[in-house]
Amino acid sequence: MAGFCAEKCSECGTLRAMRTLTQLQQNRRVVQDFTQTTLAGIPGLFARLAYIASLRDLSSGRYEHAGLSALYPDEAIQQALQLCHEQIFERILESPLSSQEEDLRTCLAGMEGGVSAAVCHWRRNEAYRVLQPEAAPDYLKDLFCSNLRALLEVLDRERAPAHSVA
Repeated sequence: MAGFCAEKCSECGTLRAMRTLTQLQQNRRVVQDFTQTTLAGIPGLFARLAYIASLRDLSSGRYEHAGLSALYPDEAIQQALQLCHEQIFERILESPLSSQEEDLRTCLAGMEGGVSAAVCHWRRNEAYRVLQPEAAPDYLKDLFCSNLRALLEVLDRERAPAHSVA
């Protein structure tokens, strides 16, 4: 009986490992598909971050992408989009502030009302908070918000007329 149990446990372990491997391969395909067909057409990290964040339902935290849903299981889509979201978020934070500033300016310029309106809205409502991945550590979320507040201040000062001292 002990040999039978050990054999069954070994089979269960092998099946679990195969399912995990299959799931990882599927998630990799979803990530490749998403990055090559969707994200590749979006210029800049902030624009990509905004796009991925727009796919997430704010009440449930679940990502919705019709194109991927037609091809892949929901669990694979959720894991893959969460991974992409976290990676882009981290790449932004790893970039020098000067690069973040230029990328953010370009992203905001493409929004309705342009840079000026977007800066005003984002500063007033802290709209950038919805860009953060839910699973990101708090210290990274704090850094992101701190960076955005500073970058928006810089962009706001650029658009404001210079004060002359008479």
